[in-house]
Amino acid sequence: MSTLAAQLQQMEAHRSVFENEVRKLPLPTCTAFGSAAAPQAITFAASGQVLSTKDSATVAERFAQTVKASGNAVLRSAGKAPTRVSGKRVAALFSGGPAAGGHNVLCGLKKMLGADNTLLGVKGGPKGLLQGKLFEISDADADSILNTGGFDFLGTDRTKIKTPEQFEQVRQTCIAHNLDAIVIIGGDDSNTNAAILAEFLFSGIKADGSGVQVIGAPKTIDGDLQVPGLLPISFGFDTATRIYAELAGNILQDTRSSLKYWHFIKLMGRSASHVTLEVALQAKPAITLISEEVAEKKLSLGAIVGQIADAVVARYRSKELKHGVVLVPEGLIEFIPEMNALIAELNDLLAHHADAFAAQEEAARPAFIAGKLSAGSAALFASLPGYIVKMLLADRDSHGNLQVSLIPTEQLLSDMVAAHLKKTAPEVPFATQHHFFGYEGRCGAPTLFDAAYTWNLGLTVGALILDGRTGYMASVSGLTSGGEPLAIPLSGLLNIERRHGKDEYVIEKALVRTHAPAMQYFVSRREAWAADDLFASPGPRQLWGPAAKQMPMTVALNDGADALLFRIGE
Repeated sequence: MSTLAAQLQQMEAHRSVFENEVRKLPLPTCTAFGSAAAPQAITFAASGQVLSTKDSATVAERFAQTVKASGNAVLRSAGKAPTRVSGKRVAALFSGGPAAGGHNVLCGLKKMLGADNTLLGVKGGPKGLLQGKLFEISDADADSILNTGGFDFLGTDRTKIKTPEQFEQVRQTCIAHNLDAIVIIGGDDSNTNAAILAEFLFSGIKADGSGVQVIGAPKTIDGDLQVPGLLPISFGFDTATRIYAELAGNILQDTRSSLKYWHFIKLMGRSASHVTLEVALQAKPAITLISEEVAEKKLSLGAIVGQIADAVVARYRSKELKHGVVLVPEGLIEFIPEMNALIAELNDLLAHHADAFAAQEEAARPAFIAGKLSAGSAALFASLPGYIVKMLLADRDSHGNLQVSLIPTEQLLSDMVAAHLKKTAPEVPFATQHHFFGYEGRCGAPTLFDAAYTWNLGLTVGALILDGRTGYMASVSGLTSGGEPLAIPLSGLLNIERRHGKDEYVIEKALVRTHAPAMQYFVSRREAWAADDLFASPGPRQLWGPAAKQMPMTVALNDGADALLFRIGE
């Protein structure tokens, strides 16, 4: 075998030159923990800040044990732990969609637990917990996954633990593996599940009548798990938006080079437009749609199309620009009031007439449904192109929701803009390309921000477990002033929402606040971006170099930071 061939084989199995180097990167560590090499366990104390929602009284009845224990008070660091806890057995799992940085949560947790406690990994997410698929995570495992990957070390799934049978399976897993704590690394739904498990496992699990602790860690590239002043962002958001912004920047440079295409880019983020807003701030495209603004202004589909068409015409007539980029949030279609009403009607009709609908020939299904719609929805339904109608009638997901990621909203908008221009400004050239950036950003090697953030989240989770806490979600705030570990009571975030005909406890998704500083800055600049090519190419993720310590622009703006660089551990 040649020398080169041998070198290439040595780069297999996560041992590329890049991966080998990122494992060596120093990790900024919150000052409360001391050094990354030997982090100190800390204790926590109530901060005096108590969380509540409109449903707190009802939540307190359902979550009586955890609410009584926490008082729904936010916890802050209270100094170094006086004694070292040993003998804890902790199981950690990933839940929901993948996100960059998950491995560092495990590494930080492993480091905080130390040699005197045991960290177990759960294979395959919540389903793996039900099935008892646990194994011990070694120091060598932690070293191999540091600063790399998405969730590939453990894998993940979207199982919701909610039935009596499932709760009993969790109990049996806890008993079989002698668990003292469970860590759920996931988004709003997963942390809601963590709150429910914390209450269920609070007591009576172990032989001495004690319970099993449950701690959550905030993950989602969508950025829709936030608590102003306490949880600045969920991990994975920075990495995903940097990847998408690089791709958008590349396309923006292509538009300026080829001078002939309008690119419509749909970006992942069903329930909120945080990803789209962040990518817009980084790349400065001609047009960006924000779902929350569309809903607030009650814009119709026709109004949105008209706005895009007006910008296309203005760019051409003023500067002869025949190109540009339009950013479209994945979930936009559900925020357009008339479309939202149509989708709600379709969901009900498809649920109530499932058998009759299924019995129809595929070609006859649109007419079958159209005849049962209200007049307004029927007119809108008839105006939509066939490929959109087909997706609107497609099977719902496991929660009964429309699979919006499968709907080519970007193509719908470009087709409707083209038709509009053909009638109103036929002299304006309008050639298009379409893209959807989603999976490309979920599992890239974490940015330095996400790597540092998740490392410190893991340390915080571990410290909470050693401090005997349960029913909390770990957080790190003070990103420009050294970093501060926090614990947010999950029960203090819970609301009651009607789903599938019954009340369910949920952590509400954090939407883009249209009056927040990040959104207001975007609004102040978008007319200039629409009028001329003022785009920027943010370039690739940097783990060393001038842009390595940059935090998300939306976070910096909303937190009132005086610069983009985070200063954890400084």
